[in-house]
Amino acid sequence: MLALDLDEIDEAARRVRGFARNRRAIYEFRDRDHLTLPELGESGSVREHVTAWIAKHGIHIPTSARITLVTLPRVLGYIFNPVSFYFCEDAEGSPLCAVVQVGNTFREMKPYLLPHPEQDHPERFRLVTPKHFYVSPFSALDLCFDFKLKVPNDRLEIHIDEKAGDRRILVSALTGHRVPLTTARLAWLTVKYPLITVKVILLIHWHALLLWARRLPWRHKTADVEMQRDVFNPHASIAPPRS
Repeated sequence: MLALDLDEIDEAARRVRGFARNRRAIYEFRDRDHLTLPELGESGSVREHVTAWIAKHGIHIPTSARITLVTLPRVLGYIFNPVSFYFCEDAEGSPLCAVVQVGNTFREMKPYLLPHPEQDHPERFRLVTPKHFYVSPFSALDLCFDFKLKVPNDRLEIHIDEKAGDRRILVSALTGHRVPLTTARLAWLTVKYPLITVKVILLIHWHALLLWARRLPWRHKTADVEMQRDVFNPHASIAPPRS
């Protein structure tokens, strides 16, 4: 995964061969692959869209703030991002808020706002919130996400669990250590993790097949449409009919 300062993506694209912004390359960052407000349309950068969305929730992000996006890029033109993370800090480096951008295999997207760090741990964010998003056919929509995010420095430490009341249904973690984004490093990662976005989507479907083979109960996308709320890029199965 890449950890990109949203104000330095163009500089990274100039410096790192094989990486580009909004144009063809082995690795591509495309603004429209991320949070896009309908009222802004295709115009504006991902920073403008995400700060506008956060402002809708009563939080003003100053222009001097730093926003780091932890995400997967397109690889040879193909993108699939199960989850991405925005970490917002003020000019002095103090955490302001975080956004978790969850995606599914229907190309839908739903952002969740973590409005402030924990009072006793200013480097950490925590939010327990209703999911109300179709992520997996084996996961009910009325569960809660339990997000636990640590502001990334040299280490990445993120936990996303699914809960039914106080009972944990699914436990997941994303951890790693930071290395510089250079041409040589990107070349090595291409060898070590070839076609990573294709691998992710294939493994998701492979694991789904294994769960189905074990006769685990599953839910159709068109079930509980009223519980699929605040979704970006809604699939035809839940999108309102066009007039």
